[in-house]
Amino acid sequence: MNILLVDDHPFTIEGYRSVMENRVNTGVPRISAAGSCREAYDAIMAHQANPFSLAAIDHNLPPYEEKRMVTGADVALLLRKTMPGCRIVMITAHTEILVLYDIFKRVSPEGFVTKGELTPENLGDAATAITGGDTYISMAVTHSISEVWKKELMVDDTNRQILFFMAKGYKAMELANLVFLSDSSIQKRIASMKKAFGVIDNSSLVKEAIQQGFL
Repeated sequence: MNILLVDDHPFTIEGYRSVMENRVNTGVPRISAAGSCREAYDAIMAHQANPFSLAAIDHNLPPYEEKRMVTGADVALLLRKTMPGCRIVMITAHTEILVLYDIFKRVSPEGFVTKGELTPENLGDAATAITGGDTYISMAVTHSISEVWKKELMVDDTNRQILFFMAKGYKAMELANLVFLSDSSIQKRIASMKKAFGVIDNSSLVKEAIQQGFL
């Protein structure tokens, strides 16, 4: 089995390597490592004749601007396109509900674990599960997905984009050029989100979203 490990910390890679060598029950794995989006791209291109069967990918990686790859999710999507049989475990230090949901929705990984939960045991459990045809979604990620569905407005991609931009300091009047909607449509969406979060102004919307762990 060919395995790709992607993380920008060499010590972490070695920990992942040890887990894979001890927990993957398909013979001795052939492991490739990458520390950035560029290195991951090169490794994927070099293995077109012998595709990866499993990949463990950190979400936060040095980008490869020339290929418009800026996160581990972009590496995962390249694998989806070029090696559709590769099963993917996403790993991230993020705990924000909307960030976790966006990664989950964009990649649809077979495994997904936050670094705060990550141990050699559960990484091994994830590898064992997904190489056996199952999935492994950690408790924190499962919780985030369920919280998004509790506030159904947050399932909508555009609503999440609006809230992300507002959290970065953009004013409502500036959002039209970012999400390609009319001012009135944006205002209606913001009004609906304020109602869902139980607040009456835009700054309180962002504060409450942060307070509830969405941002």
